[in-house]
Formats: sequence, C-alpha cells, structure tokens
Amino acid sequence: MTAADFDRLKAFTVTIDENHVAEICLRRPEALNSMNADFWHELPEIIDALDRQGSARVIILCSSGKHFTAGMDLSVLSSMGGNPEQEPARQAEKLRRWILSLQDTFTKLEMARMPVISAVQGACIGGGVDMVCATDMRFCTSNAYFNVKETELGITADVGTLQRIESVMPAGLARELCFSSRNMGAEEARACGFINKVYDNHNEMLEGVRALATSIARHSPMAVHGTKAMLNYSRDHSVQDSLNHMATWQSGMFKAPDVKEAMQAGAEKRTPKFDNLLP
Repeated sequence: MTAADFDRLKAFTVTIDENHVAEICLRRPEALNSMNADFWHELPEIIDALDRQGSARVIILCSSGKHFTAGMDLSVLSSMGGNPEQEPARQAEKLRRWILSLQDTFTKLEMARMPVISAVQGACIGGGVDMVCATDMRFCTSNAYFNVKETELGITADVGTLQRIESVMPAGLARELCFSSRNMGAEEARACGFINKVYDNHNEMLEGVRALATSIARHSPMAVHGTKAMLNYSRDHSVQDSLNHMATWQSGMFKAPDVKEAMQAGAEKRTPKFDNLLP
C-alpha cells in the first residue's frame, strides 16, 4: 500500500496536512468502530506506508462517532474456534500465527519512526486498550472509559494489553483492571498517568491533539525519531545497556545538519526548516 491507495480504504480515512501530521481515523461509527477483517488488513499497511514514505512526522489515531472502538468485531471473534475437523496440532499452529499477526499490527504503532498519539472518545474496549497501550501518548474526552473486556468474555487478552499496560500505569491498578474487566473513567485514567489530558468534548480534544502534533512536527524528525527509539529501548533494557546503545546511536546521528539549523533558527528567531526522513 502507498498513499495513493488511502482513498480506497474501508475501515479508515487517512489524511496528511501541510504540517506533516497524519490522521488515521476509524470510520465505522455505525458498528462502534469495531475491529473487523478490514481493520486488521488495513491498519498495518497504513502504518507501513506512512513509515516508508517518511513525510508524516506525527500520527494521530482517532475515530468518528460516539465511541472510539468497541474492540474486536464479533465476526473476527467467531472465527477463532477454527475448523473442528482439522488436525488439532496444525490448527493450533495456524491459530498461533494468526494471533502473532494481530499482535504485530499494534507493534507497528510502537515501532513507527514517528510518534503516535491516540485520541479517545466514549468507549475504548478490549482491543482498543491493546491498541492505545502501543501508542506514545493518550488523550481522551471526559466521557471516555477504558475496559479490558477479554477476562469477562472468558479470554486472556492476547494482542498487547498485558504486555504493555504495566509500563503505562501502576502495576496494581493494571492488574485490577485486567482481572476485573471494570470500566476505568477518564479522570481515573488521567490521575494514574495513563491519559495525558482530559478534554470536555471530541472537537476540543482533536483541536488540542492537533496543536500538540503540529508542535512536535516542527522539530527535527531525526531528533524525534531518535528520542522515540531510545525511550522504547530504555523501557526494555537496563540503564547501562541503554546508555551504551545511546552512545552508538548518537555517534552516527549527531552528524545530521539539523543541529546547526536548529541553533541558527534560534539565533535568527525563526522557525527551523528540516528535511523529512528518507523513504
């Protein structure tokens, strides 16, 4: 998929504005933006296309309608049982590969070269929590709530929530939410650090998130990419390993002309101009 294919998407709309901010918007409000087969097919290809192209410097992940997402679509859940006539070991191996492919969809958000900001209104349920846990920042409206629904449905959440949630909120609260499947409201989510800021309504949230994304996009995309890469690495490694990795990264990336441009723009009191990342 390339940017030329975005007009043919079924589950999303994708736009890139003059400030190099891309918006990926779930567009099935009549189905509560549930994650159907089109969702799982299109989202990884969209992220790959934006990442390859390099012209987007920030991604906003949002949705249309009253709710952010109701999570996995029933049509997808019903296919998890597989074919009872198939040989059990081979069927299990196929199911494992399918789950890994779903996990990879959200890992692409985490590994994209640019920051990803999620903007949540209304319900964010099940797979929605998996998804926003993989984004760099989370904002929501005052009526938003988050629910790790899988436990209530007799399923162990398998697409990233359990692996990431303890990195974005206190472990005790994370386990409470995952074990109980209770709703966590907007103010509780903000108080524990899961949500950066709560807005009164959807329009106000999008306005605020777009302003933040634009301010990030003004910085050197090399510096922002490096910052995201180092934060992700440091989360998963020791301090000493992370410092060593940082030194290796910087020994190559410090040569970029962006440092000189940033300093010169500051001296001249103008907005710096930086090249996009290479495709």
